[in-house]
Amino acid sequence: MAKKQKTGKVENENLCSALSYLLIGIIWYFADEKMKQSAFAKYHAKQGLVLLIADLIVCAICMVPFIGWIIGWILNIGLVILMIIGIINGLNGQQKPLPLIGKFAENFKF
Repeated sequence: MAKKQKTGKVENENLCSALSYLLIGIIWYFADEKMKQSAFAKYHAKQGLVLLIADLIVCAICMVPFIGWIIGWILNIGLVILMIIGIINGLNGQQKPLPLIGKFAENFKF
């Protein structure tokens, strides 16, 4: 079950959390000292970082002619779906791991 996070402790933490899936929020998280105090924003920054790493891996797969292009195209669709799920979770104040790749975010320590 999703954890419902109380917002308001740090101003704009839901917006920063949603933008973490578009890289902007990750930069915002590391640049803003107030945002670093928010466990909610930190959780989504980690999830966004895992999604970014997954995207870089998919980009490498796309460099393989023919079969890599097909597999990469399919994986990119999956990453866009995961990004949309993450944005919705961030805006709604929910702390849910992304399917398939969310468990890897727990390994980041910052």
